[in-house]
Amino acid sequence: MKLINKCAIITGGNQGFGLAVAKAFIMAGANVVLCARNQAKMDETEKHLKEILLYPGQLVCIRADISKNIDTERLVELALNKFGGIDILVANAGVYGPKGRIEDVNWKEWSNAIDINLKGTVLTCKAVIPSMKSQKKGKIIILSGGGASRPMPYLSAYAASKAGVVRFMETLSEELSEFGVSVNAVGPGALNTRLLDEILDSGPERVGEMLYEQSLKQKENGGVPLEKGAELCVYLASADSDGITGKLISAVWDPWRNFEKYKVKLRDSDIYTLRRIVPDDRGEKW
Repeated sequence: MKLINKCAIITGGNQGFGLAVAKAFIMAGANVVLCARNQAKMDETEKHLKEILLYPGQLVCIRADISKNIDTERLVELALNKFGGIDILVANAGVYGPKGRIEDVNWKEWSNAIDINLKGTVLTCKAVIPSMKSQKKGKIIILSGGGASRPMPYLSAYAASKAGVVRFMETLSEELSEFGVSVNAVGPGALNTRLLDEILDSGPERVGEMLYEQSLKQKENGGVPLEKGAELCVYLASADSDGITGKLISAVWDPWRNFEKYKVKLRDSDIYTLRRIVPDDRGEKW
């Protein structure tokens, strides 16, 4: 088991992708601290996950709003008191935010999405870093999504915040490299979760005809299995990924299962990062 005796905090873990990661981590032997805002849903999830525990005390669930500093500090304190250290953080909690043209959306809702997706991710990382630095090791995994790598009309808060967390990931990876802490971002693919249902419920007039039609097809086709991204998270949380940091990795499109033989090249390359593409020096015509 790749994560035996490791302590992992997973935010937004009471449903969807966060729940899939929690299952994968439990089966890999990790001690899991799960948090989300919805207490009723969390209670239901806790009951479900206890059926697959490998040993008693492997799971702890707590209600927490990661956009609030007091909650992230309480979350980390719980993990430290229960398991003595924090080896892994999966910063998964996130929302789409308001849907529509920027001049039409509710500003409070737009700001709230930034508070959760970007500032909440930063707050959670900020809270776990002292423990990881003192241990001289740690794995931070940040959920990205399509908003980080392409424009998403009518979902501007989501797109801006997800691009922001990836640049934060790259920056943090350099800050923490001397302490043995790896920081990477994961793109799990097009998932059939509550976020997809939000798009369909909003209709083409709010999210645009193209995204709505794509979402309809995704709903019909089943989307990318949640387990693909969860498997990538297990890899990035384990010793198998040592030396890989500062990367945005797609669970679907990138050959991460073969990264072992490319670790030196990955370390010295801008591949799997957010960078401006410029023409080469061969006089290439536009």
